[in-house]
Amino acid sequence: MPRPDPAPPASGDVESPTGAAPSPDWYSHGLNRVVYYRLATAAAAALPRPVRRRLARGLGRLLARAVPAERAAVRSNLGRVLAGAPPEVIEPRVSETFANFGAFFADLLTLNRKPGADLRAYVAGADGEHHLDAALAARRGVVLLTAHLGNWEFAGRLLSARGGRPAHVVLSAEQDRALEGYLRLDSPQLRFVTRDRATSTLGLLAALRRAELVAMQADRPTGGRGDALVPFFGEPAAFPLGPFVLARAAGAAVVPAFCVMAPGGRYRLEIDPPIWVKPGEEQAGLATMVGALERVIRAYPTQWFNFFDAWSPPHGHA
Repeated sequence: MPRPDPAPPASGDVESPTGAAPSPDWYSHGLNRVVYYRLATAAAAALPRPVRRRLARGLGRLLARAVPAERAAVRSNLGRVLAGAPPEVIEPRVSETFANFGAFFADLLTLNRKPGADLRAYVAGADGEHHLDAALAARRGVVLLTAHLGNWEFAGRLLSARGGRPAHVVLSAEQDRALEGYLRLDSPQLRFVTRDRATSTLGLLAALRRAELVAMQADRPTGGRGDALVPFFGEPAAFPLGPFVLARAAGAAVVPAFCVMAPGGRYRLEIDPPIWVKPGEEQAGLATMVGALERVIRAYPTQWFNFFDAWSPPHGHA
């Protein structure tokens, strides 16, 4: 599965000249190869979307049986989200999480690769688009912040066309660089940024100062000094502070945005009010974002795809 983006570091104004430390290797396996993705895409594309989704959900449930460590992590995370729920309530939701992941992965290989003009047909509704419009109207750039929840890449592709300006999607490098090119199809409006160079954050800062968009995920810490502890479902958890440091340096707004699947298989966008980050208030901005993430996870707990203990993340590096 695609690897997550590391957020920009919180040290200095934006980034030290030597670049950030490598991000934790959250989840990697031997199937992250372009040949397997091409085969899966060909098989998925041959089926109508309703059939494809049912098959992918079934395969997701089978996957859950084959990965006991990841299943245990999902169970632990849901136990915190659904505090006080008995095992007979939590266990079906563990299987549902893997089923949903299968459905989203099938869309990643097919629907997400369609031209942006086709995507609105798969949207059931949107809440808060006026918040993004207000942030764009300020013409100071927007950091579009999401999480590993729902179909985050679909949201990035859909919202990149809004406002008529380029969007830069920050992602970590794939182990198979051919897979990187296969998954990330640049266009004049959508550009993928791989954070494997010391100058990448400077490019993002320049993009924001041109009043463009920068999209990244904010629910996985860097594993270094760029993280901050924030209460999350009643317990402290580490989150990256970098997006808020970047926004403050550029004078840009941070806009939390999530893309979840509604009944019937269509997507729903949920966009929160912009967060304007003043100097010294980066952690307060992060706490606001984490509060928004809590709200959406409570509403859609089986669409949150963190296959590790979110309160005790891995400390190894790629």
